[in-house]
Amino acid sequence: MKHIPLPVVLMAWLAPGAIARIVATPAEKTIRTAKAEVVSFAVAPKGDRLLVGLNKGAELIDLETGKKLFAFPYHEDGGTTVYHVAFNDNGEFAVLIGHSGKRVVWSLKTGKPEPSLIQHRWVPDPRAVKAMGLDMSNSTFDRYYQQDELKHGDHIVRSVKHGTVEVLDAEGKVIQKLEHPENKDQHHLAPLLLWEQWLLVGTDDGRVLFYTVR
Repeated sequence: MKHIPLPVVLMAWLAPGAIARIVATPAEKTIRTAKAEVVSFAVAPKGDRLLVGLNKGAELIDLETGKKLFAFPYHEDGGTTVYHVAFNDNGEFAVLIGHSGKRVVWSLKTGKPEPSLIQHRWVPDPRAVKAMGLDMSNSTFDRYYQQDELKHGDHIVRSVKHGTVEVLDAEGKVIQKLEHPENKDQHHLAPLLLWEQWLLVGTDDGRVLFYTVR
């Protein structure tokens, strides 16, 4: 009878778990914004800038250097948290939306707010904003995270308490956890975004973490 060396047996036993880890750890890159909770983000059409929604306004960041290009204050209907951010098609304007659904458009050339939304037909209309759960009836004390779950192939990536991120397989079993002990807010749900080979994860202290996705 032929004996299989123990290391080979161990490798065969460990292989399923190794293959199951679709997110490489630790994070390969970190961008730091203001020391505030990261709530939402979007990548510009050209892939050169990152728009980060915070619990205190928003920031536009150069993706290559990590340098802050603009800081956008947001204070609408008593709230300062930006739950949704987006660029227009050519990346010249950005929209910020808070808890009440109030939309504010900023010029990314001048760093100034637009006086009217009339010419910005790319901005989500009130019905679409309400469908996001952002509405005048909302309280500033509650949270309305928009990017706490996404799909990657047959896997689901979702945020849970304490800023932890879970990866689930097709059967709904948790096969990987990304834990961020630096998070102090137990209610923080990390915003998630898949872009190129990266999984972007936002923390409660102003960091955007870039994990390589296999």
